[in-house]
Amino acid sequence: QVQLVESGGGLVQPGESLRLSCAASGRTSSNYAMGWFRQASGKEREFVAAIGSSDLSISYADSVKGRFTISRDNSKNTVYLQMNSLKREDTAVYYCATTRAAKYGSILVRDSSYDYWGQGTQVTVSS
Repeated sequence: QVQLVESGGGLVQPGESLRLSCAASGRTSSNYAMGWFRQASGKEREFVAAIGSSDLSISYADSVKGRFTISRDNSKNTVYLQMNSLKREDTAVYYCATTRAAKYGSILVRDSSYDYWGQGTQVTVSS
C-alpha cells in the first residue's frame, strides 16, 4: 500500500516562499505521476501542479504558473512544490497525490486520475 506524507506547510506573509515535500512509501519503482492539489475553505479542491512519469510532462494551474515549481527526486520517492511570491489566495490545504501506474499529460489535472492521496498540509498566507 502506497502512503504519502506531506510536510512544509505553515504561516507566511504575502510575497514569501515555502517548499512543500511529499514522501511516498511502499513504492518499488518511479514509474508513476505525482501531483499537487489544494482546497481552500469553502471551495472545491483544485489542481495546482503535476509531474508525469517521465518528468517531461509538467503542468501548472494558470493561477500558479511562474510562481510555483514542481520537481521530484526519484531516489527519495519524494515530490516537491516550491512556492514563491505567495499570495493570500494561495491559502489552502495542499494535498499531494500519486498514480498507481505511469500517466502523462493533460489527464493529470483531474483528481480522478490519481489513486493515492496524502493527508494534506495547511498553507496560510497572511500579514
